[in-house]
Amino acid sequence: MNIRPIRSEIDYDTALDRVAALMDAAPESLDADELDVLTTLIERYEADHHRIDAPSPTEAIRFRMEQGGLKPKDLEPILGSRSRVSEILRGLRPLTVDMVRSLNRHLGIPLESLVAPSASPSRTGSGRRPGKTVRWLVERGLMRDGDALDQFVASAFGGSASPVLFRRGAASRTNPQSDPLALQAWCAAVIHQAGRTGCAPLSAPRPTERDLREIARLSCQHDGPARVGGALAGLGIALVVLPHLPGTRLDGAALLGPAEAPIVGLTLRYDRIDNFWFTLMHELAHIRLHLSPDRRMILDDLSLPDADAIEREADELATNSLIPPHIWTAGKIGPTAKARDMIEVAIAAGVHPAIAAGRWQRQHGDYRTFSKLVGHGGVRRHFEGFAERQ
Repeated sequence: MNIRPIRSEIDYDTALDRVAALMDAAPESLDADELDVLTTLIERYEADHHRIDAPSPTEAIRFRMEQGGLKPKDLEPILGSRSRVSEILRGLRPLTVDMVRSLNRHLGIPLESLVAPSASPSRTGSGRRPGKTVRWLVERGLMRDGDALDQFVASAFGGSASPVLFRRGAASRTNPQSDPLALQAWCAAVIHQAGRTGCAPLSAPRPTERDLREIARLSCQHDGPARVGGALAGLGIALVVLPHLPGTRLDGAALLGPAEAPIVGLTLRYDRIDNFWFTLMHELAHIRLHLSPDRRMILDDLSLPDADAIEREADELATNSLIPPHIWTAGKIGPTAKARDMIEVAIAAGVHPAIAAGRWQRQHGDYRTFSKLVGHGGVRRHFEGFAERQ
């Protein structure tokens, strides 16, 4: 390791690049000590220079409610009567020490979020400049330097810039430690970018299972990832690929944009062929099965277990669209499978061998075997904005 203190933005960006490279490395070559030290240095620098205000207690509670699909009545055993719950969620009643302990114990909300000062009206306005998030947006031409983040978000979400992203109908497979404001900013960026490409309203026919299979077969092309945008546009779906924004821990999202138009957003957080195609098909499965005016966005960190029925359904449809069950079964892919077995199954399914290798890895929880087959470094080069640092 040749690690230096982070004293400037250049040092900071260099450290972020190195962390991304380590995360993309094959498991057997990962230097866990270097990753741990770099992460500590980055977190310390961000705390000093890119500090983002914590959500208010009310925002933290609502965020966790949306993550868990909870209703106000579900909080009554924790907080007390219906009227008390209503007052707390409206910000009219402060939390007591007992309430804080109970929310932390039963809902896992961090104590620091529950004891944070209440938000002022301008907390997300022009006076609040979460440096890294704003700089990330400005560098990509999505927001002008000097603009307020809340106005940028409001224009994407129809005039409402609530710090609680999921208040307007969403599902989420996100890490509890994700920053809700960074999540909101990334989703707003995706919607703004999709508006530049154009897509069809959700009232148009949803993609069929046959459509998903045709998209999957693009993986065999040497420039398959670059072809996806055009293929999805033909189905009335916008594809937006924006780099991972620190604090979001996202792989992808399915969203409804203006005029109820469906959008697939991808981060390419992991530069692997298998991850790209599975994430893409997972979000398309959500558009086919789950997206609606009542469920306008579904956010996914696919390193987490499938959290609920819709995630299991999307996982299943994505898996079967890439390699149909009868082909996988006929291949007799077991624990002792060899590389040639992955290739044969992929040929039979008409997909890239990385997809078969990635499916085997997920199925067996073994990410060392076939690590050379999953296509490290095979995706970002097809998209603008990824040649430079992220």
